[in-house]
Amino acid sequence: MTAEPGSDISFTHGISFGEAARVWLQIGLNSFGGPAGQIAVMHRTLVGERRWVSEERFLHALNYCMLLPGPEAQQLTVYLGWLLHGYAGGLVAGTLFVLPGALAMLGLSLLYATFATVAPVAAALAGVKAAVLAVVVEAVIRIGRRALRNGVMKGLAAASFVAIFFFGVPFPLLILAAGAVGLAGGWRWPEVFAAKPAGAGGDKPGDKPVVDALLDRQIPAHTVPSVRRALGVLAIGLPLWLGPVAVLWAWRGPEDVYVKLGAFFSQAAVVTFGGAYAVLAHVGQQAVEVHGWLEPQEMLDGLGLAETTPGPLILVLQHVAFLAAWRNPGDLPPWLAGTLGAGLCLWTTFAPCFLWIFLGAPWVERLRQSRLLSAALSSITAAVVGVVLNLAVWFALHVLFTELRTVEAAGMRLLWPVWGSVQPGMALIAAGAMVAVLRFHAGMLPVLAGSALAGLAGSWAAGWLAG
Repeated sequence: MTAEPGSDISFTHGISFGEAARVWLQIGLNSFGGPAGQIAVMHRTLVGERRWVSEERFLHALNYCMLLPGPEAQQLTVYLGWLLHGYAGGLVAGTLFVLPGALAMLGLSLLYATFATVAPVAAALAGVKAAVLAVVVEAVIRIGRRALRNGVMKGLAAASFVAIFFFGVPFPLLILAAGAVGLAGGWRWPEVFAAKPAGAGGDKPGDKPVVDALLDRQIPAHTVPSVRRALGVLAIGLPLWLGPVAVLWAWRGPEDVYVKLGAFFSQAAVVTFGGAYAVLAHVGQQAVEVHGWLEPQEMLDGLGLAETTPGPLILVLQHVAFLAAWRNPGDLPPWLAGTLGAGLCLWTTFAPCFLWIFLGAPWVERLRQSRLLSAALSSITAAVVGVVLNLAVWFALHVLFTELRTVEAAGMRLLWPVWGSVQPGMALIAAGAMVAVLRFHAGMLPVLAGSALAGLAGSWAAGWLAG
């Protein structure tokens, strides 16, 4: 049976719009620790505690979101909100997931731009950078354990790392290649490329989560794939996303800092596949090396600030845009210019996330049982492990060494450290953070706070010895 268009879905599954909004806000306020922490909070809340969706449906949605450009955790929230209450549910879920962290990040960026040159603040941020390195290393290990189930998947991850680190292959090409390998492999060797069974430890017979039970009985109208509806989503979503950038371009010209920011983050929203860590690898290199909006250490500082706030780790882009506009304010006060730059970044980064979900989710729901699609998603996840490893190495070089040089040979171009510029204090703090994260599974905030204090202590000790 198919639900009539406009029917009250919440009446059928019993979850009111208000109740769902409160849960999305709760998740947004408690989603620390990057994509892994955020997804874990959602899984525990929606699959374990409230039993709104099943393990299988949750992981199927997550795999689709990992295929998309942009932050997978926020897109997963939009997907599940859409599944529960249609387009309005997706808009509210995605917005409430981002809003608390965006407000916190705006305040932290303002404080950073004002006080980062003060010695104690700089020392604390140096300690935070070392802790962030441990976070990224832990992400490589965590994602790898889930994705690299056999030698083929490990080979895909290794090839991805070599391609992006040594040869600078664009990430979209890696994703397309991995997806093609997964499709071919899923057809020829399905047992090798098949996704890990999602329902391990799954639902008890007769005890299905509420959304799964509903979809067994009827198909709500908003989940039915429709070319007409997809065209309508594009007709509304594309102007909303790109319209503000086009207006700024016509008003202020192509060299205006806001036009450059809007165009850059709109482009990043299309090409940065693989979630927040892959986005950081692309944006960090472009913002630092191409546009010169900030220094490598400032990018790392922004990541450390983003780790201390709830919501998507990709909010570090807000820090990038704030500093770029702060340093190019024109006739505006720097704080207002930075705030406007951060707001434009948020719009161009997250507006397409809603578009991708509303456009593709109905078709993904229809393809839940496709073995070939699951194989492609599994291969893409394996390739993302190599990209995150590339990010870990890039971070490590900038955290542990003060001088780097570029080496070019046999078609390769890579950064190489000047060994005499190693920073023993940073290495020691990073090692302590890794032990805390990997051995003792310490929480994100205690590790960041402890590393900041270690940075302060190291700065005080260095000053005392020099004096």
